[in-house]
Amino acid sequence: MTTATENKTTTFQLVLAWGFVGVPLMWGVLQTLSNAMKLFQ
Repeated sequence: MTTATENKTTTFQLVLAWGFVGVPLMWGVLQTLSNAMKLFQ
């Protein structure tokens, strides 16, 4: 019989992962909005 091992994700790992995804995403959104605002001036 085999035992299942559970890998727990820590809060730090979640924050780090969201940081790697969220920071470039927010940068892209802000750059897009900045360039879009130039069209309406």
